[in-house]
Amino acid sequence: MNQVSALRQLGSTQQKLLRGLLAAPQGLTVDDLCDALGITHNAVRQHLTALIFAGFIGRGAPRPSGGRPQLRYVLTPAGRELFARNYGLIATGIIESLYQSAGKDAVQEVLARLGRELGTRAASHINTGSHDEVAASLADQLDALGYEASTTRHDGETQVEAYNCVFHDVARAHPDVCQFDLAFMQTATGRPIEHVECLLHGGKSCRFRIGAAKVDPGEAGS
Repeated sequence: MNQVSALRQLGSTQQKLLRGLLAAPQGLTVDDLCDALGITHNAVRQHLTALIFAGFIGRGAPRPSGGRPQLRYVLTPAGRELFARNYGLIATGIIESLYQSAGKDAVQEVLARLGRELGTRAASHINTGSHDEVAASLADQLDALGYEASTTRHDGETQVEAYNCVFHDVARAHPDVCQFDLAFMQTATGRPIEHVECLLHGGKSCRFRIGAAKVDPGEAGS
């Protein structure tokens, strides 16, 4: 279940409570929430307990009150992720602007460079053992970027497939944004990557074949 779906699974009062905290990054006290929601202190505390347990709310810095400081509650990063953000629309606008001002080659280079930079960061999390271990850890890194990725068996080997292309809307108009995916995976693993199935072309997923590790010429001759 994605985070936006998780928000919809919550009751209307808890959704309203979370939206109140989204609009108040400094946090809100129990009294603030009672006023905003029109419910009792006990009811607010019950909702807070449930949302803290779920990992969506945390305790923030107390508010000075002249007496005993009042505890404030804030959204955690997981709580903020419950709210949809239209990255696709923004990314499309940026890329369209780049196409107009710099041209296709420049856009491809920007995407490939970004992929390599993020791939370099991810490389330390890639298990360099067996082929299957490389595939599993690469799927984990793609999943962390929002690709809904996992490993699968195809043609007698373990491959990686992703069900949620983060550039899907942009890629419909500009398929070369896939340069990012390939640059990221090749840099992270240090291996060639082949895009063997694509959502844009009617595939059930974006599926990638991981090539053999490159052999250092010095090691090959030793």
